[in-house]
Amino acid sequence: MSVLLALCTAPNDEVAKRLACALVEEGLAACVNRIPGVRSTYRWQGELHDADEVLLLIKTHRECLQTLKVRLVELHPYEVPELLVFEIADGLAAYLAWVEVQTRRQ
Repeated sequence: MSVLLALCTAPNDEVAKRLACALVEEGLAACVNRIPGVRSTYRWQGELHDADEVLLLIKTHRECLQTLKVRLVELHPYEVPELLVFEIADGLAAYLAWVEVQTRRQ
């Protein structure tokens, strides 16, 4: 299957909205859900951090992935943004077809 789900975190809702809108407007994502209230604990540059973040659920297509990676790095304020990508094994056929249509490269 060619539909993918990508996870990315953003530091706040303003940045999350900007990223989501850009990815959808550019046809790199069919839909991006923004989930506020995520609390992340991580080590960065030798220091322990604990921060509020917004989780983005990005629905995309395999053909868009490389461009999406480039754009995410360009648009994201983090030096190393989180991006984890999962293949969709199955789902509602009509929804998966919609994702493919929305992310079809022109």
